[in-house]
Amino acid sequence: MFSGKVVLITGASSGIGAETAWEFSKHDAHLVITGRNKENLDTISKKCEDVSPSKLRPIKVIADIKNEKDIENIIATTIQTCKKLDVLVNNAGILGSGTIETTSLDQFDNIMETNVRGPYYLTMLATPYLIKSKGNIVNVSSVSGLRSFPNILAYCTSKAALDQFTRCVALELAPKGVRVNAVNPGVIITGIHLKGSMTEQEYEAYKEKCKVTHALGRPGETKEVASVITFLASDAASNVTGVTLPVDGGRHAMCPR
Repeated sequence: MFSGKVVLITGASSGIGAETAWEFSKHDAHLVITGRNKENLDTISKKCEDVSPSKLRPIKVIADIKNEKDIENIIATTIQTCKKLDVLVNNAGILGSGTIETTSLDQFDNIMETNVRGPYYLTMLATPYLIKSKGNIVNVSSVSGLRSFPNILAYCTSKAALDQFTRCVALELAPKGVRVNAVNPGVIITGIHLKGSMTEQEYEAYKEKCKVTHALGRPGETKEVASVITFLASDAASNVTGVTLPVDGGRHAMCPR
């Protein structure tokens, strides 16, 4: 399905990004994977090579999506080594808790730089190459971009911004044959919540609560998001652009009773 295609995935060293890299590799994509953790990237790269029908080894770029020079290096490395770009997956992101009373400007800046400014700049640099290839973009957003939740104020704001970015760029690039979509996961079993300041005990209680907060009665798995990302990036979704697609077990449709 992606044979001969070059796919760039940010935040590929863990969670949804790692699973998405593996999913694209199963379809024989030429991958460029980025992340901050070299050891994790090495592990993911080996797993991708193992499942690739042509045994293609991903190109690894150690990068922080907050760093402009790193972003420039991601695109430069991709084009120098692969000569083109067909699919950009803006997956790198962070989560942090805090209300308007307890948040800080530092937290706001950190989350917005990672979740919005980084993808904004990377997309700017990738666009000329995506226009050449008539490629597409998939942004990894959140149900928190579609619905409002207390105590994750900066995160909700960042994902709402990413959703609007998705729709605006979709309209701008549609006349040039480039599609732009987003997936909006609910709670997915990854390490992001623990990285975002939850303790193990809090995380277990949070997962238990998913039985009530998600219509399907459970949190999601990374493979359930990765399969939708590859669908949106594929020719099967050739008439789909500007979409923010919930992959959240029905959470976006729920209301308190």
